[in-house]
Amino acid sequence: MRLTTVEKKPGPDSQEAGSPDVTLGLPPTLAAEIRGDVAILRLKRSEKRNALDNATVLGLQRFFTLPPEGVKAVVLDGDGEHFSAGLDLSSTQELSASEGVGHSMMWHESFRHIQFGRVPVISVLHGAVIGGGLELAASTHVRIAEPSAFYALPEGQRGIFVGGGGSVRIPKLIGVARMMDMMLTGRVYNAEEGHAIGLSQYLVGAGEGMAKALELAAKIAGNAPMTNFAVMHALPRIAESAPEAGYMMEAMISSIAQADIEAKKRIRDFLEKRAGKVGK
Repeated sequence: MRLTTVEKKPGPDSQEAGSPDVTLGLPPTLAAEIRGDVAILRLKRSEKRNALDNATVLGLQRFFTLPPEGVKAVVLDGDGEHFSAGLDLSSTQELSASEGVGHSMMWHESFRHIQFGRVPVISVLHGAVIGGGLELAASTHVRIAEPSAFYALPEGQRGIFVGGGGSVRIPKLIGVARMMDMMLTGRVYNAEEGHAIGLSQYLVGAGEGMAKALELAAKIAGNAPMTNFAVMHALPRIAESAPEAGYMMEAMISSIAQADIEAKKRIRDFLEKRAGKVGK
């Protein structure tokens, strides 16, 4: 696997760019760029509409298992016109049933490191967000859609089934009935329709996705790390727990978060009127 250089660009308070001296074991189908405490990770197979092959999926796992030092939020984007057209079918055409199970579990592990990783991830959705590309987007924490985005799950027409965790994550966004309809009939949602049913949290103008993502990433990176960790790891599990177990977990996580030194400093700044008010 070829080592790819991660370009270091200045953050909001920097005057000049750092040298490109950080390397990760990424395949050539992925490119990373550092801007202060935010990383931009791009799928780089525009000639294939950023279809996901094995090397790319494993590269995602490597990156999100151990993000570059100092990175507190990641923006995930697709090079060119499309976010991702999903699974590169040429990588699974000859798999046996047992090999197919292993392949699906590889995707599960990679996307788990996004959803339950070290830092929050914002995805910029444009063009095709279909099949495995939608499964990838569903594993991110905040999704921003541009008007060109369209969503589909064409597995039914291909004679296959989702294998990247989509049957777990996507129904939580749009419901089982809508996902079933997409898979059985090949229904395609445009950006506005997808936003209305919960596939994105933000809908922006053409070409505005990256700017919005970087704005949100800066806000997220400015949060207390323990709070970000709790939101990523505890909140989804609490939401799926029985109420009494959820209440107990919430109480424990809340007490841990507010006991953190950073939290105490932030609360003190708020009480002493050194912190901004909500909406300001």
